[in-house]
Amino acid sequence: MKLNNTVLALAISTLILTACADTEDKDTSLLDGSQAGASGVSDASTSGLNNGSGINGSEMGGSGMYGSGSGGAGNLGPEFSDPSNPLSKRTIYFMLDSSQVQQDFVPVIAAHAQYLLANPSQHITLEGHGDERGSREYNIALGEQRAKSVASMMKIQGVSESQIGIVSYGEEKPAAFGNDEAAWELNRRVEIDY
Repeated sequence: MKLNNTVLALAISTLILTACADTEDKDTSLLDGSQAGASGVSDASTSGLNNGSGINGSEMGGSGMYGSGSGGAGNLGPEFSDPSNPLSKRTIYFMLDSSQVQQDFVPVIAAHAQYLLANPSQHITLEGHGDERGSREYNIALGEQRAKSVASMMKIQGVSESQIGIVSYGEEKPAAFGNDEAAWELNRRVEIDY
């Protein structure tokens, strides 16, 4: 009987650790769009990023959106500064407490993946961020999971793992200061830094 209790305890521990482990294999479902309906998000106009201000996610700023990062963005081609090209969008925004990529950012991630495939010498760092709510540790973990979600989508499209670096800043490097939803929306992000 004691052996059965030990086996049961090990099985429960394994189950708990597995539930807390990396969820990369769950991220593959994000490519087919099946999750968009479940979250009620279909495009930037309904994602809370528009807020009726006429500004979409690609125009909101952020420290890495238009090559202002320090990762050598000046070496990139003109397609990165063309607002009609998805490569000019280098910030992926997320909903509160979520690492699920919203459907309207899938084409942006796909464009960067295609660029990386065509330019195997290029490398990126995916910088995960969170808003100020929650503990420091929680926000670091959430920022990392957000970056891993974007990395997973790129790897599924064939990008080499060696081209992708991941770092999480949690709440430490906000894109916007403030204690309101407008600032928090700008801070829940992954920045693609070349």
